[in-house]
Amino acid sequence: MLAGCSSSSVDYDQFPGSANTDERVNGRAMTRAQEKERGTVFGDSLSLFGGEDSKKGTGSGIGVNSFLWRATLDTLSFMPLNSADPFGGVIITDWYTPGETPNERFKLTAYILGTALRSDAIKVSVFRQVNVGPNQWQDAVVEPGTVTSMEDAILTRARQLRIDSATAE
Repeated sequence: MLAGCSSSSVDYDQFPGSANTDERVNGRAMTRAQEKERGTVFGDSLSLFGGEDSKKGTGSGIGVNSFLWRATLDTLSFMPLNSADPFGGVIITDWYTPGETPNERFKLTAYILGTALRSDAIKVSVFRQVNVGPNQWQDAVVEPGTVTSMEDAILTRARQLRIDSATAE
C-alpha cells in the first residue's frame, strides 16, 4: 500500500536554498554580486522602500514612477484614502467635504500610467456631488479647470521630489 514511499531517507539540507546550507557556486559560497546576478523568483528585486533602484526614480518594486506616486499621495493627503495600488498605479480617495462648502463633496481617482516623469503619465478623475436632501447626494458637474489643476499640482510636487533627491546624493 505504501510502495510509493521509499525507505531510504533524503537529506533535504543538501538542496539549494535549504536553511542549513548556503548557496554555492563551484564549491564556494556565492558572493552578493552573484546572488544579485542570479535574481529571485520575483525578478531582479522586489524593493518597495529603498535600494539602489529606488534612487533612479522608477522604483524597482512598483510599476510606476516613484516620484509621481509619492507626489500624488502628498497632493491628495488632505482627502481620506480609500485604496492605493502601487503596482497598478491607482489611488482612490473616499468622499471629502470641504469645510467651506458643506453641501458638496468630492472624490478623486488618480492613475499613474508609466515609469517616466512626464505630464502624460498622470491622469486624474474628479467626481463631485451636491447635497439635495438628508443623506441624498446627486452627481454634479466638475469645474473645467479642476482636473488640470490637480494634475499640475501633482507634477509640480513630483518635480520637486526629483530635484530634492538629486541634491541629496
